[in-house]
Amino acid sequence: MSESKAHSGPLVGMRVLELAQIMAGPTCGMMLADMGADVIKVEKLPGGDDSRGYSEPRVNGVSAPFMILNRNKRGIGLNLKLPQGRDILLRMVRDADVLTENFRRGTLEKLGLGYDVLSKINPGLIYCAVSGYGRDGPYADKAGFDLIAQGFAGLMSITGEPGRPPVKTGNSIADINAGILAASGIMAAYIHKLKTGQGQVVDTSLMEAAIQQTYWHAASYFATGESVGPTGSAHLLTAPYQAFRTQDSWINIGGANQANWERIAEVLGHAEWREDVRFATNSDRMANLEALVALMDAVLQRQSTVHWIAAFDAAGVPAGPVHTIGQALSHPQTLARNMVIDLEHAQAGPTKALGCPIHFSQTPTQVRRPAPVLGQHTRELLREVGYVDADIDGFVAEGVVVDAGG
Repeated sequence: MSESKAHSGPLVGMRVLELAQIMAGPTCGMMLADMGADVIKVEKLPGGDDSRGYSEPRVNGVSAPFMILNRNKRGIGLNLKLPQGRDILLRMVRDADVLTENFRRGTLEKLGLGYDVLSKINPGLIYCAVSGYGRDGPYADKAGFDLIAQGFAGLMSITGEPGRPPVKTGNSIADINAGILAASGIMAAYIHKLKTGQGQVVDTSLMEAAIQQTYWHAASYFATGESVGPTGSAHLLTAPYQAFRTQDSWINIGGANQANWERIAEVLGHAEWREDVRFATNSDRMANLEALVALMDAVLQRQSTVHWIAAFDAAGVPAGPVHTIGQALSHPQTLARNMVIDLEHAQAGPTKALGCPIHFSQTPTQVRRPAPVLGQHTRELLREVGYVDADIDGFVAEGVVVDAGG
């Protein structure tokens, strides 16, 4: 979409300095930008965001992982190890509402850029830190990664098939959820700021973002003192609620309540299962899950996934296919919800990205620009905070900034 389009979205007027990189912080920044915030990606020099270095896949030399998380942002390359770089950031902080970072605890403090310093320059600043384990506690100084957080939080002990080695989720669930939590915390803090003028620290972590995903399993542990293990695609609490093999692929069937179970038995042509003492109640079905799955598999494998989905839809039973990523991203429902968008990148050319999953009736989200080339908006951003071209030329010559905007 054209950069010239007027900004829209409920967060128009919010300015964010994104020092965070790779995934959790950029996920947060992208969400805020999609909702109208002016997100300025402040990338380290040399090199920029580490995800720029992810070698595969690339589109015309540009990292696809970097592009998908950094659209709608303006970009500046800034060397914070140099005094002039720190001075530039301090000047930018004066007009900012939010600053996000994901460094180890104490990193910005050592540079003279901690919250204690920044809040004196701008008392209304919302300082959001996304770390591995949070800013206090015995692990506060440990680095964090999605894989490590999933293992720590117990997610890998409940993922996969019983009797198999530990498995992480296929996506970076701790990183992505930490970014969502950060965005939620920032918006709550922004409401407080609008009421009082007061900023504050917003603090979340990959560890907490992963543990938050264990609600049902935590409930079971708190009630019984026992840690449950993996159940494959099956549900911890209800049955039948899992993936089943069909004649040509797989289908998910959600028998999450008694009425749905009774409809499932009807669709499969075995109304007598409803009265079978092994399957009469949810507790019975959970206790006899292996037998139930074997009987259902035998019937489901006689017809195609398309056939069964049509039959279950007609009966009002929640059911759906097990898509590949490509099938999910090309499905008419996905496209109807604008979850796949087209962008024109300065170097990569025509690209696609995921749309914003939040929809507003009065303040619609908008994708205004692709991810920036490193230093693409350096000159315009420095002009906005009072530097003149002679100053900027000097900064470029001294390696304080990189200017790719021309």
